[in-house]
Amino acid sequence: MKETIQRNKYVELNYKTVDKKSGEVLTHVEYPIGYVHGSEETALSPEAMTELEGKAVGDIVEVPIDCDLLYGPRDEKLVFTDRIENVPEEFREVGMTISMENEKGEPKNFIVTRMDDKTLTIDGNNPLCGREVIFKLEVLMIRDATEEEVFIGGKVGADPELEDILKQ
Repeated sequence: MKETIQRNKYVELNYKTVDKKSGEVLTHVEYPIGYVHGSEETALSPEAMTELEGKAVGDIVEVPIDCDLLYGPRDEKLVFTDRIENVPEEFREVGMTISMENEKGEPKNFIVTRMDDKTLTIDGNNPLCGREVIFKLEVLMIRDATEEEVFIGGKVGADPELEDILKQ
């Protein structure tokens, strides 16, 4: 009998995030992500958990995600353009993440999104803001979780953490 995803099963997945309109792959993982199904400790959305329930190895699940609900709507006040000579050279690369603090000392990440000979633009919005995406999950492995895995919600000593991957 084929093993299926159900509560307290350890599951490994690959995933990619695909822009619903363009079909462009926005993010993907090159290594499996493991979690214990039904655990409160997983970073997977309730919609993804529901869609994965009962699936088997080799199944692919597509979960639509409204990124405005996940990250909030796009805020143009978080986009800044400055003269390139005002920006240190080590930050002059499209895709570079720059961490800054607001007046309260709270950190905020900005990504260099555009650069030319005269200006550089940074954006503090999550790159997925304003997009509708499909979270495409492929089931790679299913097995009974150990008691310790059930307790922590994933593989013991697993690295990297799923939450860290989803924040990228």
